[in-house]
Amino acid sequence: MRSPARRFWVETLGCPKNQVDSDKLVGTLLADGLVPAAAPDDADLVVVNTCAFVEQARQESVDTILDLSDSRRDGAELVVTGCLAERYGDELSDALPEAGAVVGFGVPVVLGKKPSVPSFDLLNLPRPKSVVPWAYVKIAEGCDRACGFCAIPSFRGKQRSRTIDAILREVDQVEAREVVLVAQDLASFGRDQGKGARQIVPLVRAVARRVDWVRLLYLYPSDLTDELVGAVLETGVPYFDLSLQHVSPPLLRRMRRWGSGEKFLDRINQIREAEPGAVFRSNFIVGYPGETDADHERLVEFVRAARLDWCGFFSYSEETGTHAAGLDRKVDTVLAAERLAELRDLQEDITIAKRDELVGTRVTVLVDTVGEGRSYREAPEIDGAVLVPSTLPPGTFVDVEIIEAAGPDLVAADADRELVW
Repeated sequence: MRSPARRFWVETLGCPKNQVDSDKLVGTLLADGLVPAAAPDDADLVVVNTCAFVEQARQESVDTILDLSDSRRDGAELVVTGCLAERYGDELSDALPEAGAVVGFGVPVVLGKKPSVPSFDLLNLPRPKSVVPWAYVKIAEGCDRACGFCAIPSFRGKQRSRTIDAILREVDQVEAREVVLVAQDLASFGRDQGKGARQIVPLVRAVARRVDWVRLLYLYPSDLTDELVGAVLETGVPYFDLSLQHVSPPLLRRMRRWGSGEKFLDRINQIREAEPGAVFRSNFIVGYPGETDADHERLVEFVRAARLDWCGFFSYSEETGTHAAGLDRKVDTVLAAERLAELRDLQEDITIAKRDELVGTRVTVLVDTVGEGRSYREAPEIDGAVLVPSTLPPGTFVDVEIIEAAGPDLVAADADRELVW
């Protein structure tokens, strides 16, 4: 009599790039004969794919590891992978004896055959079909930039772009109606392959020929060329996620970043002239060493003027080994918190106003699950959603009328004005 298949659970923390890694772990585990568990405490193998970008993410990762360790069934193996494991390795193993293995980015090897084998590249592992109508696809790993606040290159390494053919094979594997391309430095795709030019535009066009919607996350502003803007607009998803981080030129130089509020605003306005319905998202760091009251006011004025659809603000987190860790003129934590609250309140008002403007319009929505979908204006798992009639089947595109705004979410009705809450 054959013994029952081992059951697994994968817990994912952090960004969409981590979710792609987890999807590939799942694909490898399934290929090796394991089956998904209904819950973590029902699994024989529990994998925690961690995040280590900032202190808050690291603490969340540790807390999750401890919680899952306490709740796992007797005899279940707990494996820690991802950025926290890669960055801290042996130190993490010593600090968390609860984990049976800490294996960096090689965790797909933990399949029940051996507790550990040599790690291998997650980028080109096969993917299972997406269980929702959209899927993240990672097109490169690592980053060649030297932003003052970021430790990612120290544990993710230099940029390694995949081939367009390999990416297209994965696009076909996930069978999604929307593909969201992600990477640490998306617009630099292909620069490391010795071809003398970035390949992001040909890639976007090639993916767009295969799926209904293509969305790009994390574009470095200096690489947002006219050609790339044109390629994005051609896809019918005029959504621009720009990695701006700040707008004050002196502070950006201390961050080892390019740009200024004036340059950013000019580019945003140019895109809006070409496509009035374009949507913009960005993130900003508050309290970076040396941030003055004048720097902060520049950021406040930019947020008012730019009227970005979606925006996140985060307190500076000092990361060991980064350029910023050695900078002077640290910003008082109380002052940083006050600046953060001001910006968040300001952006909340802007986002709500822009959502209110959509009431009474008709939009095309991709139905993700029963009762919920998204237009091109909303990235999955990040932005608001569109609440749709429960009669609309997931995986379909439908035209709906927006009848109400509920904070960041919208409420839609079908042609018969069926209201869904």
